Amino acid sequence: MSDSACISIGLLLFPALTQLDLTGPYEVFVRAPDTNVHLIWKTRDPVVSDRGMAILPTTTFSTCPKLDVICIPGGPGQIDLMADENVLSFIRAQSHQARLVTSVCTGSLILAAAGLLKGYRATTHWASLDQLSLLGAEPVNERVVRDRNRITGAGVTSGIDFALTVVAELYGIEIAQNIQLHMEYDPAPPFSCGSPRTASPAQLQKAKEQTAAFIEKRRQATVKAASTLLKMSR
Repeated sequence: MSDSACISIGLLLFPALTQLDLTGPYEVFVRAPDTNVHLIWKTRDPVVSDRGMAILPTTTFSTCPKLDVICIPGGPGQIDLMADENVLSFIRAQSHQARLVTSVCTGSLILAAAGLLKGYRATTHWASLDQLSLLGAEPVNERVVRDRNRITGAGVTSGIDFALTVVAELYGIEIAQNIQLHMEYDPAPPFSCGSPRTASPAQLQKAKEQTAAFIEKRRQATVKAASTLLKMSR
């Protein structure tokens, strides 16, 4: 099949992203038939994740083809992107013609900062879920949320569930199930504490205390992005 007949999926790659937000969905998407998966950034230079993994972009904003699916991962670097008009403009331009506009973890805050989740149900990492409402979205505490052509995944590990949902939408359930089997994606976590619903009150409180300063920094960036969106709408 020619490239023009393939589905194009683009994942935004940016400094200080959480690599599993990107590599989880990537592993699913590249197994789909007749699919081109692009890793997109401003340049082709290596991009370093929040935990030190260097990843190579495959295309840039200026050379990226039109995407059928655009996916925005999250991570600490998301804070800077919420005020980066170069990034937000690229996301808006691709989203206007994409079949699916998607995100994983706090990537949804970037989508929202671009004005693309206003009036949509969406999710993100539990620690920042309430911030979506500041940007006009309706926060939903679910692992994967679909609202029209927006599909958002919750925190980090939900990226695999999210991507299988996207593949099922594009290619059908049978192909998505086949990919899941080949990946042996059959979660059996050793501990039942992977979300606020299952963690003990003490575990949850400790996690909140450990991230409180950073979450406040993210909140301030969200408030600033909300103010910018308000000015743009006037």
